[in-house]
Amino acid sequence: MELQDIPTETDVLVIGGGPGGYVAAIRAAQRGLDVTLVERDAVGGTCLNYGCIPSKALITATGIARDAGDAETMGVRADPEIDVEQMVSWKDGVVDRLTGGVEALCETNGVTVVDGLANFVDTHEVSIRGPDGDETKLTFSDCIIATGSRPIEIPGFDFDDFPVLGSRDALSLSSIPESIVICGAGYIGLELAGVFADLGTEVTIVEMLDEALPGYPSDLTDPVTDSLEERGVTFQFGEAATEWWPTKDRMQVETETAEGETSRYLTDRVLVAVGREPVTDTLGLDAIGLEPEENGFLETDDQCRTEADHIYAVGDVAGEPMLAHKASAEGITAAEVIAGEDVTYDPRMVPAVVFTDPEIATAGLTADEAAEAGYETTVGKFPLQSSGRALTTNQAEGFVELVADDASGQILGGRMVGPEASEVIAEIGLAVEQGLTLTDVASTIHSHPTLSESVMEAAEHALGQAVHTSNR
Repeated sequence: MELQDIPTETDVLVIGGGPGGYVAAIRAAQRGLDVTLVERDAVGGTCLNYGCIPSKALITATGIARDAGDAETMGVRADPEIDVEQMVSWKDGVVDRLTGGVEALCETNGVTVVDGLANFVDTHEVSIRGPDGDETKLTFSDCIIATGSRPIEIPGFDFDDFPVLGSRDALSLSSIPESIVICGAGYIGLELAGVFADLGTEVTIVEMLDEALPGYPSDLTDPVTDSLEERGVTFQFGEAATEWWPTKDRMQVETETAEGETSRYLTDRVLVAVGREPVTDTLGLDAIGLEPEENGFLETDDQCRTEADHIYAVGDVAGEPMLAHKASAEGITAAEVIAGEDVTYDPRMVPAVVFTDPEIATAGLTADEAAEAGYETTVGKFPLQSSGRALTTNQAEGFVELVADDASGQILGGRMVGPEASEVIAEIGLAVEQGLTLTDVASTIHSHPTLSESVMEAAEHALGQAVHTSNR
């Protein structure tokens, strides 16, 4: 909607149209509130436009090509040819369909969507600047801040410099670089490393720490790094990128260790994927008396309220974990509270997924975390080498693990590394959230042959009743 057409006041102002903001806006409108959503870039936010959806589209497309080329053991011989322009066009079509759907849902539910940048004037008013520089004022009763996060730049590696890519740029390339250096071995770096490796790019990952996917144990990450190395990816741990300069037709990237030793890498492009930071500097928070914490997040209570009672924060801007589904759940909470419901954001678990090959997924407590919380635990584990379905997909590397309270059998958490872990983890998440026991899961008949029955098998293993693997 054009600035001159928007109302001068609204019940609920939502700043940011990502998975936290647009979900909050729709839910608030469903509760009978007048809602205005201000988004300065694209409805759907980073997730739909420049992150979750486009990256998974490219991961799927390049994975199909790789699987086809690697299927000789299954009696399939193929030499796939990748049309990058067509692949990117298909990816863009997926994004357009989803963002168009979000815009339609906002309209159907009566949400006023404004293209602009909102800046607080005082505790109940913002100034909105449109793309053409025009400004207007809007007063509100309650506000939900959902401004999300952005990629962190490292000194000397400006995303505006041509050879340097952020994750957003990497997902929009229309040609394949012969080589790329990726700074950062977190989930974004590893997911995109897989895409580029499957496209035939020579990939080098530079990571200042001594391991990939910091925070994940090696039994989950080793299958991923092994897979990437088999596809030609090189890992350089203990190194941080410090400088780059152009050469005749490429670029040189210099790294340094903690001891001051330097290395240089000749490459076509460099991708910076060292993490993300919350976006609060565009809001004019001083006008409402809010100050981000040292890490940049806005502190909130269990109803997503900030220190200002009528101003809420959801999603990446409200703290870890920076995940789209966590943002949406918080957005629902904030909208319901504003509508007068006495609800809280207090999940037992927030699932996390890394869309590498194989995939990694976690939900709830690990065995170590459960022990730290005072539980005596029982652990059940089922190797995918014993899964008929995993073997028939030619992807049997990995396992499913369940952690339960020893006394009650209540499931506290679970982990998986393997094919479709992003889907299978939902059953474990449901079990944790609903307080189900090992017996509940083990006694539930699962379809065969499926990957999800590995959860049942892990529960049986924890109970000492395993049939398809050795009992503990």
